[in-house]
Order: sequence, then C-alpha cells, then structure tokens
Amino acid sequence: MNVADLKIRNLVEYKNQIFTIAEIFQNNEKNYFVRIENDIQSVSVPADTIKPIKITEEWLEKFGFSRTYSSEQRIRYERPEPFIKYDIDLSSRKIVDGLKIYGNAIRCKYIHEFQNIFACLFGKEPISLNYRLMKTES
Repeated sequence: MNVADLKIRNLVEYKNQIFTIAEIFQNNEKNYFVRIENDIQSVSVPADTIKPIKITEEWLEKFGFSRTYSSEQRIRYERPEPFIKYDIDLSSRKIVDGLKIYGNAIRCKYIHEFQNIFACLFGKEPISLNYRLMKTES
C-alpha cells in the first residue's frame, strides 16, 4: 500500500479492524506514520503496517450501490446516479472488473481508491459511514 495514495478519512485495516485515517505524517527519520481511529481507539502506527480493504459486494451496498445484473460471467452494481457502476468479473481474465464512470473503466480494487475517486469527482464522500457500520465488516 503506497502512502502517497492515502488521504484523510480513507478506510483501512489494521490488526483485523477497520479504521479511518485521521493524520499522515513523517518522523525525524522521514518514515511515514498514520494516526488511525475508530470508535474504540486512536493510534499512530507506521504507514506500512496498515492494509487496504478489498471492495466486496457488502462494501458496495454500504456505499449505496444495488445489484442490478448477475450472470455466470459478471455481477453489476449501480448507484442511483445513472453514470456510476461497478462490475465484478467472475471470469479468470478480470477484463471488466472495476468501477465504470460515464462508461470509462477505472481499475479500483480497494475502498480507499474508491473513496479518493469519488471525492475527486464529486467533492464529497460516497456516504457517511459510521464506525458501528464499519465494525460489522471486521
């Protein structure tokens, strides 16, 4: 996981728990650290100890997507906005896997990537996830 890809409020995993990034900083030796928090704790840890969260069907539903299509090759999820879709490619080739915005395919396998794309395009988070909702994932 590249620390340059992270932003404040990204969701990440640390020790099998879901956290929100609250701060990204360097120590005197120029090593990157992140302050992460959830409803139980707030800790500062080396950035290389956190892990990305893989996008799953459950996470897509938490982000406001609904399943609209299913076949042996693909599952499609869509948001209320008609121009945002997410395809899960069930084939081994994974050609159509990922986010689709206005018909353009964007490789997006992790929650923090989706959060960053959504925030860049729309200037807001996909939805406000509270910590209790996130805890059900761990």
